[in-house]
Amino acid sequence: MSGAEDGLAIAAESPDTPEALALLAASEDAMHALYPAEANFLLDVAGLMAPDVTFLVARQHGEAMGCGAVARRDEWAEIKRLFVAPQARGRGLSKRLLAALEAEAVSRGIGTVMLETGDLQPEALGLYRSTGYAERGPFADYPAGPPSVFFEKRLE
Repeated sequence: MSGAEDGLAIAAESPDTPEALALLAASEDAMHALYPAEANFLLDVAGLMAPDVTFLVARQHGEAMGCGAVARRDEWAEIKRLFVAPQARGRGLSKRLLAALEAEAVSRGIGTVMLETGDLQPEALGLYRSTGYAERGPFADYPAGPPSVFFEKRLE
């Protein structure tokens, strides 16, 4: 998946490369600044390398600017670790990365994606609402209540 006109390429990569690790570390720093440790449900690098997980990296002109993962969970999938570097925000990269994750789910025969995000992330909440995600209750083993906000989307 690419956007040759703006130098954007989104592709599956290993989450243990130095550039991916730097994005994941920046993501973790951002989440730890907003929420207590018990409210951070971050899939670690080992989890991101599981066979049922696809980890995507968005590169603009070769530089890693964002990442995200789609993890198969029975008949549905979960979006995990969607993150765009601060210097790359405001360019629509998160929306394109989310679309690539959804396309990956569809290519694996998955018709529904779910995710958990936090109530102190207005940009993330806006992204999910603007791309067709509907709020829902907790799923899997997530606890109910703040700071978690849960979303679901049926894919075509």
